[in-house]
Amino acid sequence: MKKETTILLESQAGFLHYGRMKSIISWNVNGIRAAEKKGFLEWLETEAPDILCLQETKAEKGQLPPSLTEPEFKNGIKYKTWWSSAEKRGYSGTAVFSKEEPLSVENMGIKDFDREGRITVAHFDKFSVISAYFPNSQDGGARLPYKLEFCAAIKEYCDKLVSGGKNIILCGDYNIAHKPIDLANPKSNEKNPGYLPEERAWMDSFTEAGYIDTFRSFCEEPGMYSWWSYRFNAREKNIGWRIDYHCVNPGFMKQVKNSVILTDVFGSDHCPVKLELK
Repeated sequence: MKKETTILLESQAGFLHYGRMKSIISWNVNGIRAAEKKGFLEWLETEAPDILCLQETKAEKGQLPPSLTEPEFKNGIKYKTWWSSAEKRGYSGTAVFSKEEPLSVENMGIKDFDREGRITVAHFDKFSVISAYFPNSQDGGARLPYKLEFCAAIKEYCDKLVSGGKNIILCGDYNIAHKPIDLANPKSNEKNPGYLPEERAWMDSFTEAGYIDTFRSFCEEPGMYSWWSYRFNAREKNIGWRIDYHCVNPGFMKQVKNSVILTDVFGSDHCPVKLELK
């Protein structure tokens, strides 16, 4: 177990914590109801992030029990939750869990994306956390135009927040492996969704605009993935892709202490990714 450093954190998100750093975890759970049956709540009680962003929840809030919509544990930890669901039942969806209530919560305000529950945004005093589920471009690039429209819209949304003086944390499942280092078999996947040239080019433009892939700021090693196919024992063989990110604007990077992939956490075909703030 990691030893936690006792520190007093400056109140920069509208709340103050003693005893440990602020943590923001993002996880594509591939169905929150399925994840619950695989130990999601037990994991949440133990890990206890300050903010948890979920993707691919596949549920409306009204379909879920209070244990998921208002989690409260015997150790005193409890969360408030906000959900953006798809119009199509059992599809897509995002959510934000927070120990403290944000100043406000919203979605993107664009019907084509909000109808699929693609983002949930929690605005705190000094930063905004965006839980984003980027579309899958699908076989043959069937949804590539839709995905690229979403990518353009999310960048514009982030730009607007940053130009207005906000810091942003864009976390979630981008459904894009950016560089050859970010997947086990780059050559054989060059024509496959998630590694199409157009998708990688957008990630190039996003990072060239100044947004920082926090994980790669701390780790340049290969073999570090956040998603594995359920087929062919891919996870056991570590034949995976890194498609889950925390990206921040340059002005916020000085507040980032670490960015890690929690590869030992199961319950989905993705594992959680964690951002630790100073």
